[in-house]
Amino acid sequence: MSERHGTAGELPADPMAADPTAADPMAEAIRAGDEAVFGELASRHRHELRVHCYRMLGSFTDAEDLVQETLLRAWRARESFEGRSTFRAWLYRIATNACLDALSGPARAREVMAADASESPGRPAAADVAWLQPYPDELLDLAAPDEGGPDAVAIARETVELAFLAAIQHLPPRQRAVLILRDVVGRPVAETAEALEMSVASVKSALQRARATLRERMPRRRADWAAATRPSRDELDLLERYVAASRNADLAALAALLREDVLQAMPPAALVYDGRAAVLDMWRPVLEGEERWGEWHCVPLAVNRQPAVANYVRRPGETSYTAVNIDVLCAEDGLITEITTFGPEVLSLFGLPLSVEQAVTGS
Repeated sequence: MSERHGTAGELPADPMAADPTAADPMAEAIRAGDEAVFGELASRHRHELRVHCYRMLGSFTDAEDLVQETLLRAWRARESFEGRSTFRAWLYRIATNACLDALSGPARAREVMAADASESPGRPAAADVAWLQPYPDELLDLAAPDEGGPDAVAIARETVELAFLAAIQHLPPRQRAVLILRDVVGRPVAETAEALEMSVASVKSALQRARATLRERMPRRRADWAAATRPSRDELDLLERYVAASRNADLAALAALLREDVLQAMPPAALVYDGRAAVLDMWRPVLEGEERWGEWHCVPLAVNRQPAVANYVRRPGETSYTAVNIDVLCAEDGLITEITTFGPEVLSLFGLPLSVEQAVTGS
């Protein structure tokens, strides 16, 4: 992780300060209920708000719901927008508090307590975050346009990788909000305090505690994270080898790609396979022997700025390939260090079907 503010940095500059909506005529139009103006500005920031809510909640579908809630709250409170802050900053404040309201619900509180109770040293945070979902890169791209204009947002890879997302879910909601607003979005202390109705001293204290907890939850840190926004060429080459070995059900080739201390987690099930031997033992009956599942078809994906693959299998006697899961890979020094496996129910996020009638040869 980068050391900007001690944890993670998203914005090299301050695009919120460049938002044109602070001009009095625009603020007046919003307060007056000009739906066209409000709608255009809201749509400009919609994708960015979804990423923000996703960081707060860890769930893509929950983030979608909270963006809708944010825009509804903003429209209802439009008369309170005075133009002293930017429209974007105003939306961030509303979105953050909408997420805090959602996180205060008893169902999510029980989930977090259960996750904390099941934690053990070395256990990946993703294993205990039952609600964790992947985020397609093509949708992250919508939140980070390449034009370089005032609305462009640089989404640092370290702030959307699954390990980071899962780790911050264990923070108390208000600490999480402070960490995201300060260390990810890069908002000033005073603005963060105002947004969360906290004192400056309380924000600084919460941030210190959140950073300390995050260091405990993420003992493995990669030096290249801060500068990266995409998987490296080496990681993409590793993904190609992983896909080829999976298609060929080649356990030996897969073993060569795994670091000895590799971990595989499978949210929402609190399952962890610790070490290369354990992972291979879990894969072996699926890929080899009389009980092997069948012929594999694999689709490379880009998920949370990480290499990933959707796996399908055609069992003996069947004509179509059925979706099995999505594997999201974390790699270091040319070897896979962690695999987060999601069930086929998340395939719809990527526009992928649950079954494929015929796989293209060599694809």
